[in-house]
Amino acid sequence: MKVLGIDIGGTKVRMGVVDESMNIYLDKKIPTTFPLYNMLEKEVINILDEHPDVDAIGIGTHGFVDSKNGRVVYATDLLPGWTGTEVKAQLEEATGLRVEVDNDANCAALAEARIGAAKDYNRTLCLTLGTGLGGGAIIDEVLLSGGPHGGAAEFGHMILYPNGVTCTCGRRGCFEQYVSGTALRRRIKEASLPYEPEELFTVDDPKAKQLIREFTYDLAVIISSLQATFDMEVVVLSGGVAEASDYWMDDLLDQLKPMLLNDIDVKIAEFKNDAGMFGAAQLVL
Repeated sequence: MKVLGIDIGGTKVRMGVVDESMNIYLDKKIPTTFPLYNMLEKEVINILDEHPDVDAIGIGTHGFVDSKNGRVVYATDLLPGWTGTEVKAQLEEATGLRVEVDNDANCAALAEARIGAAKDYNRTLCLTLGTGLGGGAIIDEVLLSGGPHGGAAEFGHMILYPNGVTCTCGRRGCFEQYVSGTALRRRIKEASLPYEPEELFTVDDPKAKQLIREFTYDLAVIISSLQATFDMEVVVLSGGVAEASDYWMDDLLDQLKPMLLNDIDVKIAEFKNDAGMFGAAQLVL
């Protein structure tokens, strides 16, 4: 079985024709242009003309997604005009194929749970430490997604510090304001340190080490709180911040251990740029 996996981001859209073994028959990257749906439908039809053996289409996209109906409930200005788009219904009518749509972080989590770092576990939690904080939960091999407002598993917008730093969502103290690339940049500025986030973990500076300690403490609190909700077997960390984990993983585990109800495994994601496309394909495999 071959399927088309599509990962929609703010600057580029990646499309890949893959099979159950993740063999890639087409890998295409194009700039994100608007109106987005018009571009998407045109590109999909062109690909199907070249690959008529594609059986279904999976799409991962930025934004809150009603995965049951394949509708974008809300997308930020990163994807103007995307909010409210009935992606599943429109694209199924245009192609005659089954289409499934979900949030991009959920798709990345699905890839790690089924074919990546967590493939040997039944209960997996993925946290994407990027510009913000995304993630997904796969409980007993079922992806937790959707909801009437498309907000299931939006871990980045759970509250860590009430009345804390103002978040892009308008509330204060959200997880992603403390354990993301943006959060690290803010912490560095507040500490008056002369480093970029990617430099922070490698310098021999007591103030930098203290900042890292505070970051890993907050991440440990987040993981332990989520364990009380999901009782997961493994946490998979991905994103740009996680790619520097060799410098801070021991510190995280040291602070995490006394906070846990039960031992869990902590792993780094296997997939980087491929996660969204592979995960979108997994929606229909």
